[in-house]
Amino acid sequence: MEYPELADRTGRFRFGAPHAVTVGGDGARVAFLRSVGPYDPAAALWVLTVASGAVTRIADGPIDAYAGSADLSVLAWARDGRLHCSGVERIATAPVVDPRPDPTGGAVAYTTPDATLRVIGEDGVDQLLAGEPGSGVSWGVAEPAAADFGRTRGWWWSPDGSRILAVRSAGTVSLHLLDLHGGWVDVHWDRETYPYLVDVRWGAGNPLITVLRRSQQHGLVLSVDPRTGETQVHAELADARWVEPVRGTPLLLPDGRVLVGGELAHDGFDARCLFADGSLLTPPELYVRRVVGVLAGTQELIVEGTEGEPAEQHVFAVRTALGGGGAKSRRLTDEPGWHHARVGGDVMVVDDTVRRGAAVVPLPSDALPLPYAPQPALERVTDRRLSTGVLYPGGHVTGTRLPVLIELGSGPGHQQVVLDPARWQERQWWADAGFVVVSIDTRGTPGVTPSFEKVVHRRLADVTLTDHIDALHALTGKHPDLDLGRVAVRGTGLGGWLAILGVQRRPDVFRCGIAIDPVTDWTALPPPYAERYLGNRTDNAEIYDHHAAEPSGTAPLLVCPTGGLSEELQFLTRECA
Repeated sequence: MEYPELADRTGRFRFGAPHAVTVGGDGARVAFLRSVGPYDPAAALWVLTVASGAVTRIADGPIDAYAGSADLSVLAWARDGRLHCSGVERIATAPVVDPRPDPTGGAVAYTTPDATLRVIGEDGVDQLLAGEPGSGVSWGVAEPAAADFGRTRGWWWSPDGSRILAVRSAGTVSLHLLDLHGGWVDVHWDRETYPYLVDVRWGAGNPLITVLRRSQQHGLVLSVDPRTGETQVHAELADARWVEPVRGTPLLLPDGRVLVGGELAHDGFDARCLFADGSLLTPPELYVRRVVGVLAGTQELIVEGTEGEPAEQHVFAVRTALGGGGAKSRRLTDEPGWHHARVGGDVMVVDDTVRRGAAVVPLPSDALPLPYAPQPALERVTDRRLSTGVLYPGGHVTGTRLPVLIELGSGPGHQQVVLDPARWQERQWWADAGFVVVSIDTRGTPGVTPSFEKVVHRRLADVTLTDHIDALHALTGKHPDLDLGRVAVRGTGLGGWLAILGVQRRPDVFRCGIAIDPVTDWTALPPPYAERYLGNRTDNAEIYDHHAAEPSGTAPLLVCPTGGLSEELQFLTRECA
């Protein structure tokens, strides 16, 4: 059997598709990355002029990432440590990482491999803005804990391009306002009580930051005075298990109110919602996943979220104006699926189409069709209404019992049952190899309700294993061809951890397992991630011991690195014979 380069492993079947889409703040331009043809892996940089529909190739690839001025008239990117710009000429004197033009397009700042922050002004002079080479102190670089909160950046331009807000990391994290002429203001908050810097946003007005306690059960949304560095509390975030900020927040709305994400957990409600200065903006039935931005003209808030079916993500418009009638939203996407949006000015990009009012312009694509057309049977089972997907081999004949492969993916906290064909490509390959592939979103998975997501606190292993077993048995009513005497589990990272636990603790259910680059010791994980689920490791040593998963020499387990499909298939074929 051949082992093709599967779409969701290498992106080969997406080479010609637009991605990394950015909409200019005035809506005049849309920038994106896309290779020149379907067989070219090197992404080039393109700009679409919205008024005319003309598409211009700005630079050939490979370009992994880029950034632009507010109106996208100036774009910058790095290649092999060198700075490249469109719209202006700037020459860097040091190796370049993460270059970003200021919003006006006059200056370009960047970080270096030795974690210093530099800026090239309008006069073309490249100067060190902040840095302590050789000291172990980094400037402008996202500290390791940032990734566990979804933050990838370590510095931000002011709206007028006169200052930069930068992270300094020296064991602890601090924030500093730097002007381009050597001025320096420290940002003040109780960093000992709130050590985690979750998010930073600087649009119109003052910078907004979100900070959390070490326990992650309490946080603050703070407004920063750029003149003094003093902070003012705009909102408090609290949860008995952990605070889960909504991506895209906090956000300063056009009317001056500050938008924050929160949870509604009273009067029978259990919802992830948005609030503006304490006023509820989104209806409780809308599970908000990400705030995209505000659409000029209508002043509507554009969000990505789920309403009813966790396997789908849609784009919604939310009314921000004060008035009667309560919180309302309207769905902007019709087809079932997993939809995304970007906003700038009065222009919105939904998936691969550019929308301005009633006008719709597609972004150009040369992507090849995906290799498989999977048709997973989606349904919700047990009294917990767990989302499941069952995928059969092509041409499966009803009445033919087959071994079961439970695909755990990246494990708890990551949805597996998603209505996106690209996410099912590898699973269809496994199905065609002779398995019924089953995916189950257990408690602990986002997209349903906050309580569903957080009930796993300090008991993640027991809850997720129980849900997998209960869902598997519930599925046999509609899927009698599942041979529950031959069940295998397969996962990567934390999914690999769960596969090990399944085989070791419930060998009566799981005959064998594949653990790809598994996590075995939670104390080796970054504290922000581990403590979110298991609590402080000092106070909860027995919980960490209970969640340890050491591969046993006698358990039918294959522990392997990523990319060993041939070895994996041979193992499963042998063990599930």
